[in-house]
Parts: sequence; structure tokens; C-alpha cells
Amino acid sequence: MPLVRIDLSKDASAELVRTVSEAVYDAMVEVAKVPANDKFQIITRHTAEELVFPADGYLGIQYSRNIIFIQVTWVAGRSIEVKKEFYKRIADDIHVKGKVSKADIFINLVDSAREDWSFGNGEMQYAPK
Repeated sequence: MPLVRIDLSKDASAELVRTVSEAVYDAMVEVAKVPANDKFQIITRHTAEELVFPADGYLGIQYSRNIIFIQVTWVAGRSIEVKKEFYKRIADDIHVKGKVSKADIFINLVDSAREDWSFGNGEMQYAPK
């Protein structure tokens, strides 16, 4: 059910793109308990001026031009603990496998209701019973 949007530099390697994609998917399945094969991702590459962030940092975090924005829209209901573990798992995996600073991994979750989804055919597959 999640829809993932990943925005990163146009200079990111194909290997890094795969690493980020898999890190998010693995965390969704293993931490957030999303069903296997529920992998819908939109990956967009941007020029430097299209990735805007505070040059002086924010909340004590300093960003670089390697920043990666990850937004996950999913059905609401996961605990704060699950969300914290989800963020950490993604940041740890991308840092280790992609050699990206954890400070440059920006994650946003958007909670939605089950009826806010249509996976095709103009139907509400998760309609209330």
C-alpha cells in the first residue's frame, strides 16, 4: 500500500539509486510489515538548484548536496516506535551500503486512510467492509 517518492541528485549513480530503493523497501517489509511485492516507487533526479534545503542546517543537522528526500505515503496506524525504527533502518542501510551521510537522509511519512487508495481498475481495493 505505500507509495514512495525518492528525490535525489541527478549525479547519483545507478547503484546508489538501487541502494536507496532497496533500503526503503526492505524497511517497509521488515519493520513496518508491509506485504511483500507491495513496491510502488517514484524516483526523480534533480539538478542542484532543484533540491532546496537550509544552507545553515536545521535542528543541528548540516546537509550537503548529496541530500536524499524520501517520502512514504501509507495507511495510518503504525506506532511511534515502529516509525522510529523505520527511519533508523533506512538511514543506517543507505549510510553503510551507499556511503551517504545519515544527515543527508531526509524522511517524511504521510499517513492516509485505507479508502484513500486505488491500485487500479478504478476500484477501492481496501474499501471498508
